Amino acid sequence: MKRKIINIDEKKCNGCGLCVTACHEKAIELVNGKAKLVSDIYCDGLGDCLPHCPTGAIEIIERESEAYDEEAVKARQQEAHKEPLPCGCPGTAAKSIKRSAVSSVKLNSVPKNASVEEACPSELIQWPVQLRLINTKAPYLEGANLLIAADCTAYAYGNFHRDFIKDHITVIGCPKLDDNQYYKEKLTEILLNNNIKSITVVRMEVPCCSGIVSSVKSAMLESKVIVPYREVIIGTDGRII
Repeated sequence: MKRKIINIDEKKCNGCGLCVTACHEKAIELVNGKAKLVSDIYCDGLGDCLPHCPTGAIEIIERESEAYDEEAVKARQQEAHKEPLPCGCPGTAAKSIKRSAVSSVKLNSVPKNASVEEACPSELIQWPVQLRLINTKAPYLEGANLLIAADCTAYAYGNFHRDFIKDHITVIGCPKLDDNQYYKEKLTEILLNNNIKSITVVRMEVPCCSGIVSSVKSAMLESKVIVPYREVIIGTDGRII
């Protein structure tokens, strides 16, 4: 039958894997560093992956193909939940990071000749951090105190690691440039799949940044998982408002 279906230009594809995460039907995989349509039967032709492709490598075309098979997609989705990676890129592999005691050192006690790592230690305890790449069943999410931050906040606020990231699982995104509906759905999955202890949202004072707050609150309402919640607003001058 002739129908609409996605087409991926391998020459334009940079292997970022964002389309893999965005495809709810799990119709796309990374093969040898390039996005590939696994099978025609998994693609509904609606193109949810298109806006997530940074290089414009994906388009909707009309060609002869097998019919979309909803039952096959459901089976594939169930199988995909068992996989440890949200896409085929090794950089998205979920992992915890152990920090030494130096991470808790107070800045005023650091020697003058200390290294950058000693003076300003990282407090990040997991990878990845981008919400698009987070596996909603990653082990580090279970029982976590979740920090959900607009990505500009870490640049604006000087002591972001010490004051916010420390002892938290960190998730970042840009509510202006990304899809807040997708954020809501992903956060809903995280709340449903894990015993989240608390949520801290850090956003910038600019109006467009309120989208991340809306996504978090909508996710809590949709999942019916209400946890202790704190919201912090950072000014463009780097101060907490």
